Amino acid sequence: MGTSRAWCVYLLGGVAVLVVFMLLPYGMPRDVLYALIAFSCAVAILWSAARLRNATALPWVLMGVGQLAVVVGDSLWVYYEHIAEVNPFPSVADGFYLLQYPLVTGALLLLARHHRSAGDREARLDAAILIVGLSLPYWVLLISPKIGHYDSVLMQVIALGYPLGDVLLLAALVRLLTGAGARTPAFRMIALALVCVLTGDVVFVMLEDPQGFSVSLGVLPFLMSYLVWGAAALHPSAADLLRATPETVPSLTNRRLLTLTAVVLLAPGTLIVQLAFGLELSAWAVSITSVVLFVLVVARMAIMLRRMQHQARRLDEIARTDTLTGLPNRRTMDAQLAREYERATLDGTPLTLAMIDLDRFKLFNDTHGHQGGDELLAGAATAWSLVLASDDMLARYGGEEFVLLMPGRGLDDAEHLLAALRVVTPQRQTFSAGLALWDGRETPLELLRRADTALYAAKEAGRDRVMRAAPAVGRRPEPVNSREYGGPPGAGPAWSAPSR
Repeated sequence: MGTSRAWCVYLLGGVAVLVVFMLLPYGMPRDVLYALIAFSCAVAILWSAARLRNATALPWVLMGVGQLAVVVGDSLWVYYEHIAEVNPFPSVADGFYLLQYPLVTGALLLLARHHRSAGDREARLDAAILIVGLSLPYWVLLISPKIGHYDSVLMQVIALGYPLGDVLLLAALVRLLTGAGARTPAFRMIALALVCVLTGDVVFVMLEDPQGFSVSLGVLPFLMSYLVWGAAALHPSAADLLRATPETVPSLTNRRLLTLTAVVLLAPGTLIVQLAFGLELSAWAVSITSVVLFVLVVARMAIMLRRMQHQARRLDEIARTDTLTGLPNRRTMDAQLAREYERATLDGTPLTLAMIDLDRFKLFNDTHGHQGGDELLAGAATAWSLVLASDDMLARYGGEEFVLLMPGRGLDDAEHLLAALRVVTPQRQTFSAGLALWDGRETPLELLRRADTALYAAKEAGRDRVMRAAPAVGRRPEPVNSREYGGPPGAGPAWSAPSR
């Protein structure tokens, strides 16, 4: 039978055996059957670990050895109870029972370590809030009443060992559940099995004589945990416990928020219940827990606010930056141009703007592919940026067009800067540019339009050159040092409608 169905057969068969167990009267046959069910779980887990033979096997080995320790404890319990006819508490059986907690906790912590994510700090704080909040009921209901309840020190230590082991197991389970990682069927079944174990421990401790119930309320959660745990080990997803998942930040969903709220309210809720029913107040426990929870919640809020601020800054940066080249985008350039208008007006300094366009970029794209075209755009942006002064601003205007804003530079100075940009243009590519000097009156749109008109004139004149824009009165643009840029004066277009 394939492993794809083995888990289902095991689970259904276990349910049938569980029904038989419930029908048996209390006695040695029923306790032996109980131990056999636990043994089948340990065998299933260890068989799965042996089958995996990789990093995933170690958590299964720890869980299997922990279950095997429980089986040894059950066997010793049967011996003390039915053969030696002595009280099995305290005994060596308790030592094996308690051994399960650190072993299984170790397995859960191994899983949690592999399930770390970018938001691991938030996950750790959420886990800390849940652990501190849920530990309070354990203290009030299970731990505090047992202190000083036994005459023997050994009995006292063993009696406290079970609820303390539960707190340890609960902490590891919460840490695992609040982290990232694949929520496979095997993962979910392990979590359900551990919840059953914790429930069984609470019921067993709170009920003085759980064996006296006809349906064995004290042991049913344990039996259910064995069946679910064994099925998890046989499930095909047992090999995926350590499967990597995308690095994500745990989102504060409504369910998580409600869970955290409910746990935080456990502290004042405990005090309210004790006051309402006239019970002994756990003032110190509630006070200390409330203080710790308050600090943890504030820390959680502080980290969340810092992350939101970082995301807001990142979104603002994305809104102002071209993602391909890393240059300011058109929106940022428009805002900067308005600021430079004000500065030029106040200081009386020149303001020059150049519209730059890579020559025959469509042909380059068709030859080298879109990825090659993207690399050219990004490389040109990087190379040009290294030449510019701190006051200059290069922005991507769209496609293969760039705008260079040069405050404080006149036309001659701007031409020399464009010549320097031409030298460092990557992949032996050339560009054409239109150069416009602000006349102190025209709008930013009019200045850009004049530079763009000059750019088209440079393209029509043969490319690989800079053309000065005509003044706002409408004089035709003339070439600027065309010999220096590779084109003869007055050179006509290579074809009537050149592509950029």
